[in-house]
Amino acid sequence: MILQRLTVNNFKNIRFAELDFSPKMNCFLGNNGMGKSNLLDAIHFLSFCRSFSGLNDAGLITDGERFLMLKGDYVRHQTPEDIQASFENGRKKVFKRKGKPYKRLSEHIGLFPLVLVAPHDIDLINGTSEERRRFIDQIISQSDTRYLDALIRYGRLLEQRNRMLRDHQSDRTLFEAVELPMSAAAAYISDARRRWVEEFVPVFNRYYTAIAGDETAEQVQMHYSTTLTPGDPLSLQNLMDGSRGRDEAVGHTTVGIHRDDIEMMLNGLPVRRTASQGQCKTYLIAMRFAQYDFLNRATGVHPLLLLDDIFDRLDAHRVQRIVSIVSGEEFGQTFITDTNLSHLDSIINRMKGDHRLFRVESGEFYVENQNR
Repeated sequence: MILQRLTVNNFKNIRFAELDFSPKMNCFLGNNGMGKSNLLDAIHFLSFCRSFSGLNDAGLITDGERFLMLKGDYVRHQTPEDIQASFENGRKKVFKRKGKPYKRLSEHIGLFPLVLVAPHDIDLINGTSEERRRFIDQIISQSDTRYLDALIRYGRLLEQRNRMLRDHQSDRTLFEAVELPMSAAAAYISDARRRWVEEFVPVFNRYYTAIAGDETAEQVQMHYSTTLTPGDPLSLQNLMDGSRGRDEAVGHTTVGIHRDDIEMMLNGLPVRRTASQGQCKTYLIAMRFAQYDFLNRATGVHPLLLLDDIFDRLDAHRVQRIVSIVSGEEFGQTFITDTNLSHLDSIINRMKGDHRLFRVESGEFYVENQNR
């Protein structure tokens, strides 16, 4: 999949930009705060219907403006596609594919797969279990529409059950009416997560070794932690039946897949406690590269790869190995930002084919060089 052209109107500090991209490597050079990451966020928005910054839609509109608009012209499965996203204060967000609006935004997720590597990835290691669940849910949802539907259904039922607990509802039949479909959705989600981790870890380990180097003898592991019994569609219902009294006392549901976690390990020890900053960075980049591999195989489409200021805290050897990996045939169209021209020059010098370098200043983009 290729993003050929991006048009941006009033997105963060980018008032207007119309950019044509290389089908392979696109580099963005500029100081911090100039708009490099905002451009990547605009591309992310077109794939996921939301910003990776955590801002709500109104917060994405350029100061002093009332609306934002994004348009991406893609080639997907050798067929031209266009996606348009717009939002105006006080109105509903609209996404259109080939000029036709989606009835539900969830229909769009996964059609234009994307992998982002960014500084905030450190939250996967140091943050809460919610961050790690979001990571795995986002990946599986891009290749499994049933999984996304189950997540949405589970979330709605969880909210309904919590409301019943807060209202001190005592009718067991009403609880069972909510818990039965909730348990069915949870069983599918839990089994899919477990299978995904088993498939993911060997690829993850391969990329970690490729970045860290064979001489390190560092081994990475990931374990899926859940209280549900594998293959049992009633596992959650039984757990909720046993925890209902405690749940009523605290006013929310204390068991379920919304409390699952991913244990991240390096050489058998928790990454957050034992890994150096460079090892943590390597761990996270390897995770994202393995995510790319998974989505490529699952969807039959090369995802877009967005690398946002990833070289900080890495030694020169690991930087060179990353450059070698992303320049190879395993990866498709790549967008990379940095404040250091030497890093981008290193990537460009390895490129035998098409590439383009942009200079970014205060939300404006200038083509520095290109090779076609």
